[in-house]
Amino acid sequence: MKQPIATNNLSLGYGERVIIDDLTIEIPKGEITVFIGGNGCGKSTLLRSVARLLKPHNGSVLLEGKQISSLSTKEIARKMAILPQTPVAPEGLTVYQLVKQGRYPHQSWIKQWTKKDEAKVLEALDSTNMLEFRDRSVDELSGGQRQRAWIAMTLAQDTDIILLDEPTTYLDMTHQIEILDLLFELNEKEGRTIVMVLHDLNLACRYAHNLVAIKDGAVYSQGTPESVISCEMVRAVFDMDCQVTSDPLFGTPLCIPYGRGRCLLPNATRKTGS
Repeated sequence: MKQPIATNNLSLGYGERVIIDDLTIEIPKGEITVFIGGNGCGKSTLLRSVARLLKPHNGSVLLEGKQISSLSTKEIARKMAILPQTPVAPEGLTVYQLVKQGRYPHQSWIKQWTKKDEAKVLEALDSTNMLEFRDRSVDELSGGQRQRAWIAMTLAQDTDIILLDEPTTYLDMTHQIEILDLLFELNEKEGRTIVMVLHDLNLACRYAHNLVAIKDGAVYSQGTPESVISCEMVRAVFDMDCQVTSDPLFGTPLCIPYGRGRCLLPNATRKTGS
């Protein structure tokens, strides 16, 4: 069975600067995959290339076994939705109008707006707790509300694959959990393949089936959170000492950073092993 997304000897960069070099990777179907790594390591660049927002220097991206460069924009949009890191809405656009754009890949000169399209828009607004803001201008929203509006648009697109670059940006703790719970439910109940970039290691461990740790444009480690997260990995990828224990609620790995500006409690000891 072909994986929904794969790369083959992929090299990416901006101008002459190479960010990702000769990367071959497969994204498991029907799972939540999270890219983790330090700033500038290439995780967002990789996600942009998978969405065909960045042309490779070399190699290829495959979508369901086909080279993504050979597919039309509309064909890709029916299979895969992408929420980039800093999306921009036209001035004066309402939340409803923004979310409605998620249905455009399903339109044609023969097939116009349907009751199903309307239902998908309202369902996406409800899922992200944005129904009460449907008539508000996107410009008037707070950062967190604006992020939820964009996520609603992505959900309205109703694709089997969803790509999100730091979807919890600007969100407070409550809304971070709400959005990640929503994505988890889409995966659990509908089998959607979800690929995200997250900075919070502990949330990544809690929600991911598959973690991809990226360092200097290459995959440092990939697998389940339990097989990837260790003190050695965190030190190598993030240049940070930590202690790894078990999340008391979910049993997933929990990273506790030492930091450099705080003293340890009197009875605590600094451990450097996993």
